[in-house]
Amino acid sequence: MDHPSRRSFLGLGGAAFALAFSTNLADPWTAEAVARGGDYPFTLGVASGDPLPDRVVLWTRLAPKPLEPLGGLPYNKISVDWEIAEDEAFARRVRHGTTWANPEYGHAVHVDAKGLRPGREYFYRFRSGGEISPVGRTKTAPAPGSSPEALRLAFASCASWQDGYYTAYRHLADENPDVVFHLGDYIYEYGIVPMGGNRQTPVPEQFRVQCDTLDRFRIQYGLYKSDPDLQAAHQRAPWIVTWDDHEVLDNWAGPNGPGGEVTAEDFLVIRANAFRAFWENMPVRVPAVESPDARIYRRYTFGDLAEFNVLDTRQYRDDQVCGDGQQVDCADRLDPARQMLGAEQERWLLDGLGASRAKWNVLAQQIAMIQLDFDPGPAQRLSMDLWDGYKAAKDRLITGMIDREVSNPVVLTGDIHYNLAGELKANFDDPASQTVGTEFVCTSVSSGGNGNPATGLPPGGSDPVNPHLRFSSYQRGYVSCEVTRTQWRADFKVVPYVDRPGAPVSTRASLVTLDGVPGLQAL
Repeated sequence: MDHPSRRSFLGLGGAAFALAFSTNLADPWTAEAVARGGDYPFTLGVASGDPLPDRVVLWTRLAPKPLEPLGGLPYNKISVDWEIAEDEAFARRVRHGTTWANPEYGHAVHVDAKGLRPGREYFYRFRSGGEISPVGRTKTAPAPGSSPEALRLAFASCASWQDGYYTAYRHLADENPDVVFHLGDYIYEYGIVPMGGNRQTPVPEQFRVQCDTLDRFRIQYGLYKSDPDLQAAHQRAPWIVTWDDHEVLDNWAGPNGPGGEVTAEDFLVIRANAFRAFWENMPVRVPAVESPDARIYRRYTFGDLAEFNVLDTRQYRDDQVCGDGQQVDCADRLDPARQMLGAEQERWLLDGLGASRAKWNVLAQQIAMIQLDFDPGPAQRLSMDLWDGYKAAKDRLITGMIDREVSNPVVLTGDIHYNLAGELKANFDDPASQTVGTEFVCTSVSSGGNGNPATGLPPGGSDPVNPHLRFSSYQRGYVSCEVTRTQWRADFKVVPYVDRPGAPVSTRASLVTLDGVPGLQAL
C-alpha cells in the first residue's frame, strides 16, 4: 500500500488535525441549492446526546448519498435550520436557530440546544433545502440537587453490520428509555465482503478494504447509520457514547496499533482519522481539538440518584503484554506501573467518586473488570486485553472505591459479546473477600452472529472457576435497567437470531443489586 500518499491525501496530525476542526473554509451553499439537487439530505436520521439539566446535543448529518465520502454533496457549507419543542407537533417550540453543515465535518451538524428545563421530554427536527428531517425525542437530565425516584436506561455495544441485523436496537427504541449508553464498537473497521455477510445485502467495492483514511471511515459510518433500526434507537432517546477498539483498530492501545500490522507512524494517522469520523457521526459535544488526541472521558449526574463516569480505556493504556490474547502465568501483567486509564483519568475518576453524593456511582466503560478465568482446569488463563491484563490498575481502582466508601458502585461494560453479571471483589482469588460492587456486561447487538442460547450460567448460579460470576449467556441483545432509590434492576434482553430481520425479544435474566448491599440477586 502507498502509505505516504494516503497520509498526504487524508492524514491528520498535530496542527492539521486542529485546522480540520475550523470552519468557514468554503463558500455557502444555500438551502435552495440543496432543494434543486432533489435528493433527501437526512438519510442518516437524527440523534441527540450528552444530556445535561439545561441542554442536550442535537445531531444530524446531511448525506443524500451516504455511501459516498461527502454524502454526495459538494465541498461547500450548507444552511440547516433546527428547532426543539415540548410537543411532537411543535406547537410549543422552545428554541430554534440556524447553523451550518460544514464540509470539514462531513456536513455533520452538532447543535448544543441550551436553555431547556431539567428532567423534561423534548422533540426536535432539522430542515434544509426544503426538506424536513424525522422528528427525534430527547430528554434532559434532572436538576442538580434534585432527588429523582427512578431512572430508566439501556446500554448496548458491539454492532458489526455484516454479522447481522440490528433488531435489538429496534426493541431498545420501543422501551423509550430516559437515556442510552453505548459502550463501544459502534462500527467495525473491517472490510465488508461483497454480499454483506449475514445480511446478504450487496455493498460497493470501496467497502472491501479496512478503514484507514478519513473517507473510508466516513462511508463505514454512512453504511452503519443507514440502518433503520439504529436510526430508530437514536430517534427515541439521548445517547451517551464512548469508543472501544473497533472504532479505530482491533485491540489498539494508546499509540500502539495491532502488532506488526501497521507502522507506529501510520497507526497515529489512522487513529486521528478514526477519532475525526467518530466526532462527526456521534451526538457528542465537539471539543476544542489541538492535537490528534481527543478527550472523551466525562461525567453525567442525574440528581442525587446516579452519577455516571464515562471512561476511555483505550487511548491512555499501556500496550498489552505477553503477546495479547489469553495467557497463563504472564508475570508482566502484574507490573505496578502499568496503566489502563492513564494517571490523569485515573485521578479524575477517583476524585470524582470520592466527591460524589449520588446513591449509585456508575462506571460506563468498555472491558470486563471482574476477573475472568477462561481455563476450566487448575490453570488461570486470563485475557491481556481486559482489566485482568492490568491488575495493578484494577487493584488501585477497587481499593480506591473501598477507601473512599463510594456508595453502590456499578460497572456497565460491553466488548466481549457475552451477557455477564458479576460481583466486584477486593480479591478475586478469594471468594470470601469483600464484595465492593456489581458489574453488568451487555452482549453484542449483532457481532458474533446468532449466538447460542444453550451456553451460559443460569441467573443466580455460581461458576466454580469464577465464583463471583452470577449469570452468563451467549446471545445477542442489550440490557435494560430500572434504577430506583432502593435497587438497581438489570433485565438482559435477547433476540434468538440476527441473520434475518424481525426477531422477537425476550428477557433472558433479571438481576438486582440493593442499595447498601453490594452483590447480586436473581429475580
